Formats: sequence, C-alpha cells, structure tokens
Amino acid sequence: MAGWKGAAWIAPMLLLAGCEQAPDNQTLAEAEARGAQAAAANGRIDCALEGAKLFDRDCSLQEISGPEGTVLLVGRDNVGYRRLLITKDGRGVIAADGAEEAKVAIVGDGLIEVTVGPDRYRLPANTGGGK
Repeated sequence: MAGWKGAAWIAPMLLLAGCEQAPDNQTLAEAEARGAQAAAANGRIDCALEGAKLFDRDCSLQEISGPEGTVLLVGRDNVGYRRLLITKDGRGVIAADGAEEAKVAIVGDGLIEVTVGPDRYRLPANTGGGK
C-alpha cells in the first residue's frame, strides 16, 4: 500500500498537464486557412451543399478568365456548379449568374465562407486588407 499512496499524485498531475496543452485557436485557424489554400491550389475546397451542416473537402474549384473578370466555378458533379465573380471592390465574390445572391463572411485569416442559396463554400481569400 505504501507504494500506491506514493504514486497517487501522478494521475491528477497528468490530468492537469493535459489541461495546460489546450490548442491555441489562432494556431488552429491559421492551419485551417493553410489547408484550405493548399486544397484550393489542388482544385479542391470545403463545401456544405444542399443545406448540409458539415463541410467536406469534396467540391472542385476552377478559375476561368473572362471579359467580366475572373470567375470561379465551384461545386460537385452530382449536385451542380455555381459561378462566382471575383470583385475588385473588396466584397470578395458575387454570384456571376445572378440567380441567387452570394453572401460572403470572413471565417478565418485568409478564408471566407460564401453562401449561395442552401450551398456554402470555403474559399481562400485576402482577408488582411491588402497584406
């Protein structure tokens, strides 16, 4: 029993040590933004289509240059695609087809979430005001 009493303090100390290792939210946000940028460079982005609650990295992203500017083609084969025009006035993107309005929100450093109807897309973006 003497050995057990001497070691009884180890479990609480391990629990406390685990609590001190809480993840840094800024570090996590930066890692998520880097992951999103790398995925977008490979033509993949996170999306939640048709009202889905969770995001999956299973949508494609393609840039197309046109007379009106750069258009992003985002979506998935079995659901469909949306065209988003990159704006030059700081709004980020707008719906290029005009069917439904695109709503843009900054969700992290270098990451925006675009909602069009029931579909949401996470896209890399310059969110630092020209950094």
